[in-house]
Amino acid sequence: MILVKIKRVVKSGASAFWRNPIVSLAAGLVMTVTLFMLGSLLLGSALLDSSLSQIKDKVDVNVYFRLDAEEEDVLVLAEALRGLPEVASVEYVSREQALENFKERHKDNSLIVASLEELDDNPLGAALNVKAREPSQYVSVANFLDESAALGSGGVSIIDKVNFNQNKVAIDKLSEIISAVERFGSFLILILAVIALLVTFNTIRLAIYTARDEVAVMKLVGASNNYVSGPFLVTGALYGALSAVLSTILLWPLAGWVSKTTGNFFGAIDLSSYFVSNLLQIFLLLLVAGIILGTISSIMAVRRYLKV
Repeated sequence: MILVKIKRVVKSGASAFWRNPIVSLAAGLVMTVTLFMLGSLLLGSALLDSSLSQIKDKVDVNVYFRLDAEEEDVLVLAEALRGLPEVASVEYVSREQALENFKERHKDNSLIVASLEELDDNPLGAALNVKAREPSQYVSVANFLDESAALGSGGVSIIDKVNFNQNKVAIDKLSEIISAVERFGSFLILILAVIALLVTFNTIRLAIYTARDEVAVMKLVGASNNYVSGPFLVTGALYGALSAVLSTILLWPLAGWVSKTTGNFFGAIDLSSYFVSNLLQIFLLLLVAGIILGTISSIMAVRRYLKV
């Protein structure tokens, strides 16, 4: 008996959806814009995350050591840094490797090459290239280097220079960009969700007004409140389902166009391939979001305007 009632409610809701095609299309298009923007934010977030990851990999803190620093002391400090939860990786560059890297970078500068050949000893000290897990954690790494862990076996600091202050501007700017993007995305999704709720709310209100005589007859013959309000909830969910399909279709060419324009942007991902490989997940997410928005709007309209 329950299944029969559910079937009738769903059939009645679908009938109401197709009975007013202009109203349904209008509501569906407005919600499609909302879900399309939500999907665009998802794709934009994936693109931005990929780009920011590339930038993060280029940001690090370099620790340069005194020429008389013992290699054993440098390696001890490297192990201590690797033990920090904020540190993702530590690369040790020996004095010899530092010299080779310097020569490679300036191999086209004959004056520098000639100057190095005139020197009797290696003028470069060892170094550590430290990468933190998050840009905001470089402050903790810098503070650690200022403590006693940076002292050699003789109790004297073995560090010649740390370029944290030189990179601090870039690190802080990157942290600000990440935080701003996250805040903007959350705020925009909230605004779009409110707009979708209001539009669907007014659409269901119109549907309730149009079906007021039918509702009155149903109540006279003893229909329950759930049976009377059920079709309107189904109609709202159908608005969301239709919008999810349309927005997914529209996102496909958008992903292809963005891929062509951002293919070389900080080594960003191929957004078109990303969309295709995650098509099912994106569609299901938009479908669930659309159904939830449509159903919530319908519940609000039913409680406000349906006198049952």
